[in-house]
Amino acid sequence: MNLALSGTLQRWLTGPRVSGLPQPTELPPPALSFEFFPPKNEALEQQLWAAIRRLEPLAPRFVSVTYGAGGSTRARTHETVSRLARETSLTPAAHLTCVGATCEEVDEVARGYLDAGVRHIVALRGDPPAGASRYEPHPGGYAQAEDLVRGLRRIADFDISVGAYPETHPAATSAAMDLDFLKRKIDAGATRAITQYFFDTDIYLRFLDRCAAAGITVPIVPGILPVSNFKQVQKFSAMCGASVPAWMARLFEGLEEDAETRRLIAAVVAAEQVRLLQANGVDEFHFYTLNRADLAYAIAHLLGVRPKAAG
Repeated sequence: MNLALSGTLQRWLTGPRVSGLPQPTELPPPALSFEFFPPKNEALEQQLWAAIRRLEPLAPRFVSVTYGAGGSTRARTHETVSRLARETSLTPAAHLTCVGATCEEVDEVARGYLDAGVRHIVALRGDPPAGASRYEPHPGGYAQAEDLVRGLRRIADFDISVGAYPETHPAATSAAMDLDFLKRKIDAGATRAITQYFFDTDIYLRFLDRCAAAGITVPIVPGILPVSNFKQVQKFSAMCGASVPAWMARLFEGLEEDAETRRLIAAVVAAEQVRLLQANGVDEFHFYTLNRADLAYAIAHLLGVRPKAAG
């Protein structure tokens, strides 16, 4: 027994020391932004606005509202973004895609946002409409996101965000070509890129190195997805090209019927991911909220982000 203890203690004393992450108090609170999707019915609308009101006091840099495949939620997106501009203190950012509309129709939507006081657009190529196996440019429409960015620049001095893919867009023929697409979107006038979510921090940091080598100098804001439904994330990740590490599968193993524990794990994992990125100098993060505020709010609190006093 004493020998076993001695051996254990010896291992503890002589093993390599791993320095911990910086304490939250040693780092300034990061800048955050949040993404929502437009509601499909009244119950989901109430859930969305409860989430918005819960996160509003955190004073995010902006909140974005997505656009369904093929422009299927165009009217609901516009309504949600316009209401955000009218009724909240938040800075709304509207997603806009190239799919299913002519250049004139897209320009009209952009001018409508301008009239509603919206100055931030997330310009995306967009996913193929339901039933389509691949993306095809609309006749008379913007062919790619870089064309949409140029079109928006002709309309007004929008703040324009575009998408970036640390693990390469699934439709790209190579990582080099995907990076070239990003560079062209930036050169066309985008002011920042927001990444697809990722779970391996090294993937994002290596991507930053590649962006810098390509001459990209705008912020590449990491997209953070708190995972509370692991099986759902596995399915979606297979479609969008994001890898799911084996360690994450082990964390959620056996919790299919235990939603509360999954939420606790999701908050810890996402906060640790952000703190590791902060330790590497990253100070801005975009959270995919899935219209649920509880996780995003808890993670923000862990990171030192606190509600701003009204007035």
